[in-house]
Amino acid sequence: MECMSTPVASEQTQVDPQGVEVVSEDKPWRTVVWNDPVNLMSYVTYVFQKLFGYSRDHATKLMLDVHQKGKAIVSSGSKEKVETDVAKLHAAGLWATMEQPS
Repeated sequence: MECMSTPVASEQTQVDPQGVEVVSEDKPWRTVVWNDPVNLMSYVTYVFQKLFGYSRDHATKLMLDVHQKGKAIVSSGSKEKVETDVAKLHAAGLWATMEQPS
């Protein structure tokens, strides 16, 4: 029986590094809102507050990033969550995409 327990222990050792690699590659997706020439800054701030529950100050900071830098990361998480966030932003008339950092 000792012979059987040794291979099992070495198999577990081989699995652990692979598990660590999978976790390190599992980076959260991000929701990006892009600047557009249509929506008012006050409306964009309002949408961020209503969709994400952000404070007025935080929503305003994100809106200013969109306005001045051309884009802002407004949420992150699982692919499914970010897909839902992008769909909600589209329904509100904002230009949004999703990305996963490499």
